[in-house]
Amino acid sequence: MSSVPQLYSSVGKLFFMKTIICCVFFLLISATTGYGRPTPADISASMVKYLSCTPLEWLQMEQQLPILATEDLCLAAIYNWTGVHPLWVTGDGPTKQGKIILGYLKDSYRHGLDPNEYKVDRILELWDSEDSDELAMLETLLTYNLVKYVHDIGYGRLQPLASDPALFAEAGDLSFNPLLTIGHILSTSDLDQFLAALPPHHYHYTALKVALERYRNIAEQGGWPSIPQGPSLRPDDTDPRIILVRKRLQVTEGPAGTGFDTESTHYDTLLKQAVQAFQRRHGLLVDGIIGANTLAAMNIPAADRVNSIRLNMVRWRWHDHDLGEQYVLVNIAAFNLKAFQGEDIVLDMPVIVGEEQHQTPVFSSKIKYLDFNPFWNIPTSIAQDEELPKLRKNKNYLVNRHVRLFSGWQSDAIELDSTVMDWHNVSRGQMAGYKLRQDPGPWNALGKIKFSFPNRYSVYMHGTPAQNLFNRTQRDFSHGCIRVSDPLALAIFVLENQPDDWPKEKIEEIYQQELRKVIRLSSPLPVYITYLTTWVDKSGIVHFNRDIYLRDVSLHNALL
Repeated sequence: MSSVPQLYSSVGKLFFMKTIICCVFFLLISATTGYGRPTPADISASMVKYLSCTPLEWLQMEQQLPILATEDLCLAAIYNWTGVHPLWVTGDGPTKQGKIILGYLKDSYRHGLDPNEYKVDRILELWDSEDSDELAMLETLLTYNLVKYVHDIGYGRLQPLASDPALFAEAGDLSFNPLLTIGHILSTSDLDQFLAALPPHHYHYTALKVALERYRNIAEQGGWPSIPQGPSLRPDDTDPRIILVRKRLQVTEGPAGTGFDTESTHYDTLLKQAVQAFQRRHGLLVDGIIGANTLAAMNIPAADRVNSIRLNMVRWRWHDHDLGEQYVLVNIAAFNLKAFQGEDIVLDMPVIVGEEQHQTPVFSSKIKYLDFNPFWNIPTSIAQDEELPKLRKNKNYLVNRHVRLFSGWQSDAIELDSTVMDWHNVSRGQMAGYKLRQDPGPWNALGKIKFSFPNRYSVYMHGTPAQNLFNRTQRDFSHGCIRVSDPLALAIFVLENQPDDWPKEKIEEIYQQELRKVIRLSSPLPVYITYLTTWVDKSGIVHFNRDIYLRDVSLHNALL
């Protein structure tokens, strides 16, 4: 297979290519006999009408990246490279490769994708045609929807990125090259194996795929009963609605939802255990009381749960498909961090994430160094919006918090006495010029350890002296960074598998000291900052959580 050509060229070259296509078209037309089943030449001649695009459109191709988003340009680029001849169709119908392609397009629903997005119904209508025009259309439909499927199953669809580039920065792949994709497909000896390898194969994704089938079956069978509003239901209560609660839990709670009388109106111990299991996997307060929040979660329709699973499968396609042998996974929506060794969870701890106006972003990176007893350089925005107003009320505000003031951000900046400054005459712009740095210690906002990983958002993980906040069910209190509840345990996990010698006792000793120490990792550790409102644990239990930033709504709307 020759190397993939440049997609862009001069207007003269584009006109020349257009002329060549037209010449090929007339030569092929003159070669057809008009009798019997279509020949490859007949199909090639008919294909031209589906490849027409003006020189101006070709000239604008560079401005219309990604080319995948424009079907006409995508097809023109592919067949101008491969030659105007069918790749998946003959006069006798689709080839073996064509049948494999159709099979994957049809099965895309198993991944939460919509086969209608890949024109499966139209492809099936044309499948047994003996007309050269229809076979040409079938050929081009298979080609375009094949490369579209390859992109979508590998990187996620492009619509979210187009709708909100900031919110969905991880979605899709703007550099995706259809020509390179077709080149790989034409050179592979096993197309089935090639396509099967495209989606993520880690447990987080494959378990959601199983859950999707299960919840689709539940929805198709009528879902679960809706429970009327009313007073909170507590253990030992008797209420007619409890019958509906029992039937509701019997549908989804597995072993916890079985073994009790579904016609009983009494809230007994077995039902309490099932309610607590439901609350636990929905991120609710596990108190066994069916209050407003628990009732609302029970009444979410099965179809909505199906959609939630689909959306979270979309999110997994944005991340690396091979997560690595050892990695850290933060779920923003669940306020949770898990550390993985293979498929085993070796750490599981609560975290604090960004509040509504300072949302923690989704991205992937690698932890490159740990900062024990770190300084906290207060971000300019916090200095302007929070520190300055408080200094105007209390000139000792910085000193009381062990925050030092410097004349600037340069290395040679001099330290100033914040208690003698006239803060009422310091503007927001002037405040941005000062550097505020909090000393290490039990008062430090970053706690005892900072975990740094390069990213464009300046987000990192760190400890915190405010340990009481981890007792809250909803933990969105930060300015965007991630506060971990047990930084020492995380540091031990990060360092213990490094090529360097970092025994647990040595890390604990450094942790107990008060001097600052930076440890750079010789083997950076993958960290994935995710936003998962649905996931499956290692026991196969499906968890649903609150959409704290309403990102499910935004993603659903972008995919419509």
